[in-house]
This record gives sequence, structure tokens and C-alpha cells, in this order.
Amino acid sequence: MRKIPLIIAILSIVIVTAQEQQQDDTTTYKKRVLESAEVDFLMSYYTQDGDNAAVTGGLGTEELTDLTPTIVVSIPLNDDDILTIDAGISAYSSASSSNVNPFDGNGAANPYVASSGASKKDVLTTISGSYSHSSDDRNSVWSANVAVATEYDYFSVGFGGSYSRLFNEKNTELSIKANVFLDTWKAIYPSELRDQPTFTKFDDESRNSYSVGLGFSQILSKRLQGSLSLDFIQQEGLLSTPFQRVQFADVADVIIEEFTYGDDVERLPDSRFKIAAGGRLHYYINEIFTIRTFYRYYTDDWGINSHTASIEIPIKITDKFTLYPSYRFYTQTKADYFAPFNQHLSTQQFYTSDYDLSGFDANQYGFGISYTDIFTKFHIWKLGLKSIDLRFRQYERNSGLSSSLFSGGFSFIMD
Repeated sequence: MRKIPLIIAILSIVIVTAQEQQQDDTTTYKKRVLESAEVDFLMSYYTQDGDNAAVTGGLGTEELTDLTPTIVVSIPLNDDDILTIDAGISAYSSASSSNVNPFDGNGAANPYVASSGASKKDVLTTISGSYSHSSDDRNSVWSANVAVATEYDYFSVGFGGSYSRLFNEKNTELSIKANVFLDTWKAIYPSELRDQPTFTKFDDESRNSYSVGLGFSQILSKRLQGSLSLDFIQQEGLLSTPFQRVQFADVADVIIEEFTYGDDVERLPDSRFKIAAGGRLHYYINEIFTIRTFYRYYTDDWGINSHTASIEIPIKITDKFTLYPSYRFYTQTKADYFAPFNQHLSTQQFYTSDYDLSGFDANQYGFGISYTDIFTKFHIWKLGLKSIDLRFRQYERNSGLSSSLFSGGFSFIMD
């Protein structure tokens, strides 16, 4: 948490420098892409629980909490160019991760009880920046981005770009985007396996991800807008999680205290190819009601096929307040390499008991409320309040996992 003041100080310097540059700009007037610098303060709190922790082989507590403060600053460098900086910290506490070493706590080792060891909590720090440029006629936009993320056992750097083109009097839009993420693990293994002479550690602790996305958006009428998307993702390297256990049905169990030792860690192929295709339809009913729908189909070469469908109905109750009830349904088939606790065989090449790779159905119910003031009457220092957004989402899997997400955001415009 001590890193937040430094991040804010750096962002303040960037804003002031950009504003000075704007004041010296004497070019011919044209409508700016972004009139003034905008600052978003975001916060989310996530909590979950369940009984299928992958750290303990698919059987054990999945209790986890995560608090994520984030600041996003968008700065107009001139009429056409925008610089955006996004910095955040994710501080989490995980009962299942604590059982990487279940014997460093005060009580008896138990997969349903969190250990008090160092692996119980961690902090993920992320910072990203993007630069976008719009053409004079505002019919084309290109952007470039870079991101860095780090925590105790993980480091990632990413970069990419996008290009969008508008046609047909801006009623039609085509876009393409590409991103690369280069990740490195510091492999941490279950405590009982670390010194076993028969245990094989991973040779390669890197993971690379490459993605390309295509988009098409069309205004179909005064009330109806639709869009289509198609994404391709290729992953290579260490796709297994080194501290997730697997127990074999054909190997005698070793139980110490109340804890079943892992026979090995999760082993998955070193490549994965994913395809996702989706579409959205937004329909404006009247000044009060709008309907937003979404559908996506996903498939990969690990055997997972999934369907996602959601609907959100914004309800404008006043000129400043809008309600956002929503519902999302998700279903997927299991990966070829998944089996529950103690059901894999030692003769298999690949295996996992991570229930994220199992077959399941899930429902998510959401509700939100937003406040918008286009005149930014309320001020804090030089920041005029533009909007407030508060959301709640409840997620339920038929496997027993349950989670809640509380999120909020305050958007300001800098005078």
C-alpha cells in the first residue's frame, strides 16, 4: 500500500506537464477528442468460498478475499492524442494458497482450514499506459499500450496496439487489436514434494500469450446497435500452476494429521489455443429503458467449450440517476485433463483437479446505480465530479463456489 502515494505523485506531474503543453498549443481550432484531463478512482472488494481448492487437489477451502484500489488518468496531449495511465494494487488473502505448506500454522494441517504461513496473502501491483491518436476527420483511431504486473512469485510485461476505422457516416466501425504478454513464474511447489528425489520440477518457468481480436460494430437504426467480435489467443510455456496438487487413485494415500499429501503437481500441456466469438445488441426503448444483450461462444484445444449469455436493463429514473439490474449465465464442458480429487492415474501424461477446468454452470446476478452530472458542480480541489458508479454482483456455480463483488468508481474532470 505504501506505493500508492508515489504513483499519485508521478501521475500529478504528468497531468501538470500535459496541461502546460496544452496551454502552449496555438494550432488551428478543432473539436478535441477529450476536452479535459479525467481522473477515475476505482475500488473493488471480492470475496469467495467453496470446497474444491486446486491447491489441495480439488478438495478443500476456496476462501479468498481481494481488495483492489485503482487510479486511471486520461490526459489530452492535444486535439488528437490521449495518454492514459492505469495503476492499481490488488491485496488478497487466500485460505487455499496458505496450504501450499499446511504445516506452518498453529493447528493440525487440514485442507478446510487456512494455514497461517507466508503464502496466505500477497500483493499484485500493476501499471499500464496507452497512447491513442485520432485522425483529423475522426474516422480512424490507432493506439499503443504497455503494461507491467508483479507479485511475489510472478512477473509480467505486456504490449500491444489497436486500429479502428469508421465508415458510412460513422454508422459502421471495423477494428483490429493485438497484444503480447510475456510472463515469468518463480515456481513454488507444495511443501511435501520439494525435497522428494522422484519429484520433477518444471524446466521452463516462462509463459507467453499472443492475442488478435477483430471487431465490427453497426448502427442498425435509431434505436438498435449491434456488434460482433472474434478473438484468437495462443499461449505457450508453463500453463500449469506449480503449487496445485494432484492425488493419484492408483497410489496409496499418505495422510499426515488431517491432510492428504499430493502425489504430484498439476501437469498441463505447454500450449493452448483459444477462440472466442461474440455479439452484442443494444436496444433503446424510450427515455427510461434500454436493453443490452451479449452472447459469446468459446472453444479451445484442451476440450473446453463454453457459452455466455447476459442481459442488462439500464433504467433511467431521473436525469442524473440510472439503475443497472443484470443477469449472466455461463456454462462450460470440462477440460480433457480434469478429474476430481484422487481420481487421476499416475500413468496419465496430463492431469489437473482445478475446478476452473471442470464442467459447470454458473449464474451471476447484478445490480448497480450511477450518478452523472455533466456540469460537474461538485468540486474537490481542481477536480469536478463527473459521475459515481456503484455495483454489486453475486456469482454462484453448481459446483458450490460462491462469490460476491462490490465495486465503485468516482470519475472527475480536471478544470
